[in-house]
Amino acid sequence: MEEMEVDVLLGGTETVGENGAQLAIQISDSGSSTDVEENEVAEVEAPDPPRLLMSAWAFSQGMEPVRRTAPAPTPPRVVRRRAGRSGPRLRPSTQPTLSHTRPLDFLLRVPAAVAAEPGLGNALVVSESEDEDEASAPGSPLLPASPADTGPGGPAALMPLQDPAAAAADHFVAVETERTGPTAPQQPEPALAHVAPAAQSAAPAGVDQGEDGEGETCSICFESWTTAGEHRLATLRCGHLFGFKCIDRWLRGAGSQCPQCNKKAKRSDIVRLYARKLRALDNSEQEGIKRMLQQEQELRRKAESESAQCRLQLQVMTHECGKLRKQIQELKTLMAQPGCGPSQPSGAAPMGLSQRQDSAQGGQYAFAKAVLVSQTGGCRVLAYCEPLCCLLASQPSPQATLVPGYGVKKISAVSLKACQYVPIHAKQIRGLAFSKQPDSLLLSAALDNTLKLTSLLTNTVVQTYNTGRPVWSCCWCLDNSNYVYAGLNNGSVLLYDTRDTSTHVQELAPLGSRCPVTSVSYVPRAASSSFPCGGLIAGSLAGGCFWEQVDEAAYRPHILPLETGGCTDIQVEPESRHCLVTYRPGRSNPSLRCVLMELSRAPQEDAAQPPACSCQPVQSFSAGTSCKLLTKNAVFRSPARGGRSTLVCAGDEASNSTMVWDASTGALLQKLPADLPVLDICPFEVNQDSYLASLTEKMLKVYKWE
Repeated sequence: MEEMEVDVLLGGTETVGENGAQLAIQISDSGSSTDVEENEVAEVEAPDPPRLLMSAWAFSQGMEPVRRTAPAPTPPRVVRRRAGRSGPRLRPSTQPTLSHTRPLDFLLRVPAAVAAEPGLGNALVVSESEDEDEASAPGSPLLPASPADTGPGGPAALMPLQDPAAAAADHFVAVETERTGPTAPQQPEPALAHVAPAAQSAAPAGVDQGEDGEGETCSICFESWTTAGEHRLATLRCGHLFGFKCIDRWLRGAGSQCPQCNKKAKRSDIVRLYARKLRALDNSEQEGIKRMLQQEQELRRKAESESAQCRLQLQVMTHECGKLRKQIQELKTLMAQPGCGPSQPSGAAPMGLSQRQDSAQGGQYAFAKAVLVSQTGGCRVLAYCEPLCCLLASQPSPQATLVPGYGVKKISAVSLKACQYVPIHAKQIRGLAFSKQPDSLLLSAALDNTLKLTSLLTNTVVQTYNTGRPVWSCCWCLDNSNYVYAGLNNGSVLLYDTRDTSTHVQELAPLGSRCPVTSVSYVPRAASSSFPCGGLIAGSLAGGCFWEQVDEAAYRPHILPLETGGCTDIQVEPESRHCLVTYRPGRSNPSLRCVLMELSRAPQEDAAQPPACSCQPVQSFSAGTSCKLLTKNAVFRSPARGGRSTLVCAGDEASNSTMVWDASTGALLQKLPADLPVLDICPFEVNQDSYLASLTEKMLKVYKWE
């Protein structure tokens, strides 16, 4: 056999003898070999090794590299000696006889580079077999696996060099492949390869996420834009992007600048964007669900309205049924009397019954008389005093030079003639009211910041309350005649005690808008399952609020679900627990509307939370398209059918008339003409006859029910 001696110098991994001389590595040859040149010597000179090979190996094995002091640089020399020998040559063994003093039990294979840069490391010359050269393909730098992974006798497995720090040493490895035999094909000699570190690592994925996220959300609410709906993408002249709902609300409020650059902006500068490519939140399903919810709510409101109408009709029919039963009982009693047998002509009793039925059936109002109240105009409100059987209409003083100010004129309800003028206030009167007590005390509210009590028996003012603000409306407490209410122009309602002449007892502050309280009406307590509580309903131009009277000194507010804006008047019918809400014409409804609402109270579910009071629409009535004045309308029991049906009366400025509707059916019964717009309507009864009075700026027209 023939042995090859290979001197390897790899950064301190060579085998050293006892006397310090380098020992040659003996590689045994298996028997015979081919004919080669004798004493072939290859000399490769390279600079000092960088001693980084062990660090790379330690890094691949998960070990902490050991730093050693490099010896003085000496020109390395690798000598290969091979003796020529005839005969077939076998492949040398893959098991080297290296000393295991240092862990160099593997071979490093990398593609060869075209040229080696000087001074960048040592060179390694190793003789390899022909099959191993064909198995290794050029590509990424490879590292062999550790001997522990491959086993003591297996070939070294190649591993990709993944760590940039291990590849930063820039090793240069020269591999020389020798072909044996005269018939072996000539293989190209691989050149030196430069193992470069990783060029550039990709930027982290989350570097620009903050900027992208900032460009996809509204800077006001920090929510994503949408492609449809209220939060769709919009911009200003300065170019900053917002959600349409957010920037519209911003500019509607105190903001008059862009929230980002503070440039001047207004609502007309908002522009909706229709971007071709827009990364926005897809809320089409959400918008569809909203539309379905609105449709369901509309159907629910319609069902509640139909239910309220059915309850009102049921109430009317129940009363009719009771009245018919009573008439049948009277007829039976009359037939049971002596002398009213079958032999007697039965015309008398049926005639009296038919007359009663005719009188109980529906009728209509007929014009009775017109009374001139003021030649100069200025009349505003109307009231009826039942103990004195007289109507009272507010007007300016007929003798302004002698007695300036405003007062009321008495009009006899029996003779329908004007009696006398009573001066009360210094400015225009906006409210008149009477209590249930037969004391003939008139409560009046005016714009001169006063609330007064006037005795019509002596025609003198008996009590004056200074409110500090103009008073727009007033009413009595129907549960306690000692309390009166005054609605101010700032939205507050003051409670006064007639026994205390100093100041108000309590102030009901407005919950939202501070619009003037145009109407106040008291709902007395009643044994009603749907609405048993009592309290005050205050109506303003912004809406309505029910102040539930818990006790004499405590009130609980309930916001009524009315339409926002346009509410001019709220009147209450105490017996049926219904209220009439008047809306002026607007964009959605171009005509004057009167909506009959049914007061209700939700059942108490939680002991800690009180039940809520609300109202539902029952019937709606439409009038003309003009409403410049704050007309006071009326809802009351019909004189026909025993007073169990409800009538609704409202003034129509477009036609200068008074319109009368049936609340149960919504049908227009009559249209009573007037010479000027009707400002107030008042029903009253005298000597078991029913009348209806309508007041204009100059005239009072009276209609009788026939």
